Amino acid sequence: MSAAFPAQAERPIRRFALFEYGFRPFFLLAGLFALFGVLAWLLAFAHGLWPSEGPGALSWHAHEMLFAFVTAAIAGFLLTAVPNWTGRGGFSRSLLIALTLLWLAGRWAMSPLFPFDPLAAAALDLAFLPALAAIIGRHLLRGRNYRNLPILAVLIVFAAANLLVHLERAGITMDTAHAGQMLAMNLTLLLVVLIGGRIVPSFTLSTLRRLGRPVEIAQPRALEIACLLSVLGVLAADLALPGSTAAGIAAALAALFNGVRLGLWKGYRTLRDPLLWVLHVGYLWIPVGLTLKALWLLGGMEIGMNWLHALTFGGFSTMILAVMTRATLGHTGRALRAAPATAISYVLLTAGATIRVFGPALFPAQTLPSVAAAGLLWMTAFALFLFVYGPILTGPRADGRPG
Repeated sequence: MSAAFPAQAERPIRRFALFEYGFRPFFLLAGLFALFGVLAWLLAFAHGLWPSEGPGALSWHAHEMLFAFVTAAIAGFLLTAVPNWTGRGGFSRSLLIALTLLWLAGRWAMSPLFPFDPLAAAALDLAFLPALAAIIGRHLLRGRNYRNLPILAVLIVFAAANLLVHLERAGITMDTAHAGQMLAMNLTLLLVVLIGGRIVPSFTLSTLRRLGRPVEIAQPRALEIACLLSVLGVLAADLALPGSTAAGIAAALAALFNGVRLGLWKGYRTLRDPLLWVLHVGYLWIPVGLTLKALWLLGGMEIGMNWLHALTFGGFSTMILAVMTRATLGHTGRALRAAPATAISYVLLTAGATIRVFGPALFPAQTLPSVAAAGLLWMTAFALFLFVYGPILTGPRADGRPG
C-alpha cells in the first residue's frame, strides 16, 4: 500500500473530504471526544452514573484524556506536518481510514459500556501509536528527513506509558498505571514546549509583519536548551522521585525558564488576533502549572493543588484547540482569521481552565459546582469548534485544490 498521494493535479476533488489529509479525521475525532468524553465524565462525577464493570470513572477519564484526546491531536498534527517536512505529499485515504479505525477500536475497547477482557482491551488500545509511528517513520525515511526521526522515540515511549497502565489493569504489575499516566503527561508537556517553541514565535513574527506591526523576538540558544532540559528534568523527577522535593525544584526551574521564554515572545502585541493570542495563552499555562506544582510539592500550598489541570486543561487543551483551528484554516485554503464563534471558544476554554484550577482551591465548599462549571465551559468550547470546523474538516478546500 502506498503511503503517499499521487500527484496532486491528478486527484479528483471530493465533496466528502474527511480522509483527504491527515489532520481532517483526527482533529474531528479530538473535537468529538473532547465533547462527549467529558460529558461522560461529568455525569459520573456529578451523578455517579457509571457502569459497575470495566474501568472506573476516574481511571477511564485520566487514561482517555491522554491516550484518546491527546493522541488524536498528536496524530492529526504529525500526519500533516510530516508530509510538509519531507515534501512527499500526504498519506493515502485507505491508510488514514485504517488509522482512524484503530483509534476507534481503542475507544471501543476502553468504553465502560462494553466491558472487555483486560488483555483484549490492551491489545486493541495499544495498537494505534506503534502503527502511527511505523507509518510516519516510513515517510520520514523515504524522504530522508532524518532530523525529525526522534519524534518516533516520543511515540514509542508514549505507547510504553500506555502499556504501563494496561499492565496494572490486567493485574500483571502493581502501581504502574500512575507512572504511565505521568510519563504520558510529561511527554505531552515536552511536545508542547518543543513544538510551541517553534510555532508561537514564528507565527507571531509572520502575522505581525503581515499586519504591518513587525517585532523582533529574541530566542537565546542557551534559554531554548534550558527550557527543554528543565522539562526533561521534570519528567525524570516525576518518574524517579514522584511527589518529592526534587520534583518540586525541577518544576520551579522549568517554570522559571519557560516563563522567561514566553515573556520574550511579546504576546501583548497579539491581542488583536485571536488565532495568535490563544497560542500565547496556551503556553502561559505551562509556567503557571509548573509554578503551582512547585508550590504544592515544596510548600503544600492549597493554591497549587490542581497544578495537573493547569497543565492539562489549561496548557495542553488550549494549545490543541489553537493548533487545530489554525492548521485547519491554513490547510483548507482559508484565510487565517478566527470566526467570532472560534474566538468565543478560546475565551470559554480559558475561563473553564481558570475555574477548574483555582475554584476548588479558593472555594473548597464549591468544588462540585466548580468542576461542573469548568466541564460545561470545556464542552461548549469544543461544541463551537465542531460547529465551525466540522463542515470544514469534512468538506473540500475553499480554493478548490485537492487535500
